[in-house]
Amino acid sequence: MADEATRKAVSQIPLLKTHAGPRDRALWPQRLKEEYQALIRFVEQNKAADNDWFRLESNADGTRWTGTCWYIHELLRYEFRLEFDIPVTYPDTAPEVAVPELDGKTAKMYRGGKICLTEHFAPLWARNAPRFGLAHLMALGLGPWLAVEIPDLISKGIVVHKEGQIGNNKR
Repeated sequence: MADEATRKAVSQIPLLKTHAGPRDRALWPQRLKEEYQALIRFVEQNKAADNDWFRLESNADGTRWTGTCWYIHELLRYEFRLEFDIPVTYPDTAPEVAVPELDGKTAKMYRGGKICLTEHFAPLWARNAPRFGLAHLMALGLGPWLAVEIPDLISKGIVVHKEGQIGNNKR
């Protein structure tokens, strides 16, 4: 069950209206426009709450997304590359987000660095498709996964802060 702050943040992300995937040449541009609008709104909302934690960009046709995400732990910023492809059955199927540099470092990950979202996020996506989009994937999928996994990986010494990274505070 999500906490109240999460519910409030997610309720401010616009729900999408166009039920189209990348194979639907006529409606995909409209869906992509809605995706961008929701992502922009989510990023603005995060910045206003001083909770900016990812950047995303897509290829020209909106089927391949790449970017970075970061997690602040004990005043140190841990930054990771992220990537995903839009599945052909989108929006009925959620994209599989990969954080390649964490591949094999946690049990809650599949081959290729794809994070495990099956237990908690997949049923939520299924109930809300096609209204959920990429902003919801970030807010309810990757965000909570990072919040659980990264501190655990740091405490086990599996993820170590990179020297010279922005936000590095010497103690």
